[in-house]
Amino acid sequence: MPAGLPIVLMLMAQASYGPSPGQPPQAAAAPAAPHERDCMAQNKDPNARQIVICAPKPLGYRLPPDVVEARRMKKQGDAVRPRNPHESYADNSCASIGPMGCRGTPAINMIAMAAVAAKIGDRLAKGQEIGSIFETTPASGEYAFYREAKRKREEKEAEAAAAKVKAQAQARAATMAK
Repeated sequence: MPAGLPIVLMLMAQASYGPSPGQPPQAAAAPAAPHERDCMAQNKDPNARQIVICAPKPLGYRLPPDVVEARRMKKQGDAVRPRNPHESYADNSCASIGPMGCRGTPAINMIAMAAVAAKIGDRLAKGQEIGSIFETTPASGEYAFYREAKRKREEKEAEAAAAKVKAQAQARAATMAK
C-alpha cells in the first residue's frame, strides 16, 4: 500500500463529515436562481425514470423586422433572375470574321457621350450626385432592400394609426349624434 493513501483517505473522510471543530464554518452557498428552484421542484422523486434537464432560457437577440423583410425581398429578387456562372459576356454584336473586326461603326458613341456629359453638367449645376449615372447595371443592394422594407413598414403603421384616429372620430361623432 502506498504511503500517501491513508492520508488521502483521511482527508476524504474529513471532507465528507464537514469541518473539524476548530475550523470556521464555510460560507453558505448563494441562493438558487428562480429558474433553478423551479427546476428542482419538478424532479422531487429521486427514483423517477424521467430525466429533467434544466437550463436558463437564453435571452438571445431578435433581428429587426425591417432586416428580415429586406433579406426576404433580396431572396425573391435573386429568384427572379438566377445567375448563371457559365454565362459568357462576349460581345457578339458584330458578326464579321477576320482580323479587321467591325467596320463602319465608330469605336466610341459620340452622341451618347455628349448626352452623358450634358446630364453630368446639369446635375452638378443643381448640386446633385453623379455616381448613379455611371451604373451600367443598376441593382438594388442590401441597404436599398432595407430602406424599402422600412418604408413599407412605416406606411403600414401610418395607415393603421390613421384608421385608428378615423375610427375614434367616427365613434365620437356617433356619441355626439345621440
